[in-house]
Amino acid sequence: MTEDLFSAADAPEDVTRPLAVRMRPTRLEDVLGQAQVMGQGSPLRRLANPASKGSLTAPSSIILFGPPGVGKTTLAYIVAQQSGRVFEELSAVTSGVKDVRAVLERAHERLVTSGRETVLFIDEVHRFSKSQQDALLPSVENRDVTFIGATTENPSFSVIKPLLSRSVVVKLESLEPENLKTLIERALASDEGLKGEVKADEGAIDQIVRMAGGDARKSLTILEAAAGAVTGDKERKKGARKPVITAEIVGKVMDSATVRYDDGGDDHYDVASAFIKSMRGSDPDAALHYLAVMLRAGEDPRFIARRIMIASAEEVGMAAPQILQVTVAAAQAVAMVGMPEARIILSEAVIAVATAPKSNASYLAINEALADVDAGHVGEVPLHLRNAPTKLMKQWGNHDGYVYPHDAPGAVAAQQYMPDELQGREYYHPNDRGYEREVGPRLERIREILRGNSKSEP
Repeated sequence: MTEDLFSAADAPEDVTRPLAVRMRPTRLEDVLGQAQVMGQGSPLRRLANPASKGSLTAPSSIILFGPPGVGKTTLAYIVAQQSGRVFEELSAVTSGVKDVRAVLERAHERLVTSGRETVLFIDEVHRFSKSQQDALLPSVENRDVTFIGATTENPSFSVIKPLLSRSVVVKLESLEPENLKTLIERALASDEGLKGEVKADEGAIDQIVRMAGGDARKSLTILEAAAGAVTGDKERKKGARKPVITAEIVGKVMDSATVRYDDGGDDHYDVASAFIKSMRGSDPDAALHYLAVMLRAGEDPRFIARRIMIASAEEVGMAAPQILQVTVAAAQAVAMVGMPEARIILSEAVIAVATAPKSNASYLAINEALADVDAGHVGEVPLHLRNAPTKLMKQWGNHDGYVYPHDAPGAVAAQQYMPDELQGREYYHPNDRGYEREVGPRLERIREILRGNSKSEP
């Protein structure tokens, strides 16, 4: 827990603190990015205004939703500091209901005895249980505290509805490359940062930006590691040339770039959605990109293989029915081989689906058939199609009049298969792509024969 903000600007010099902490801004004007939520009249601006204390027009609670490293904690600090409120912090990872109630009691007593308002900041609020979130409601409702929650997960699913309805959700975005470049240049020159004692060439800065993936904290962590690598964490002698961070140095201190991908969260579903849509849209390059993102993020290769199999049935279908066999074989091979070799198998399957001719006719056909069944259109099976294993069932007329198709020309006989009430209903409509280009005309001839309108072979 923390009471009253102790900012980097006011703190005694302490180079042992991480660079990301030393470079934390203390004013809204110094925050990089997030222009869409930092404008005049925005909830954050109104709450940071000292005049907002005691105001019924200022938001009583805010939920900051966004990926890691975009400034959620920093914004909560700044709001408390600029508005003159007391700052109390809890982590949903380590705090329970008892901790929440203790903070709320202190906030209420503080408000009653001295009139001082409190900002209660809860990091990773999505990890709070329902009962823990419920404990916040009375104090938020009575404005005993100004509640600010931070979450990397969609609050629509991770925050209880009563708390969500009392909060303003502020969606934060990953920082743009130019924002990260500005931050890195600031850190290189700032007295709170590297004090100009290290240089970074343009290639190194670009490399850090790429590897950070929009995460400000990550970019400063990489920069700090690279600076340590070129200086050996030793003070530079007066007059000596400044060490230079290069792209090669950055590559050595970091194995791989940060991939935004929260398993089970929005990124997981967004990337999977883009992956499927890229295969559907016949763009193998984009599909391979999203495959690479999922693999680097540690996604289960079996999940990916299942999505590819589904895409082969839903998007390719009868335009190239052999693709389903390819994807099933790929899924089996992935399960047997495992990573890292499974990446090659998945790549083959993705390219096969993406480059195949497309048809969703099978997908639409079963959906239409199910819709009829759901609507109650389930007629009686015609007598001639019914099973007749016993003498009694034959007496009922089961199987009587059935025409064995192989005895007819082309193995198609004029015969009713649909229930009476669904006669004439057609679900499957092949398109003119791939194998369905052949299926379409043949199916039309078959349907004519079935209706008794043609005797020619299909």
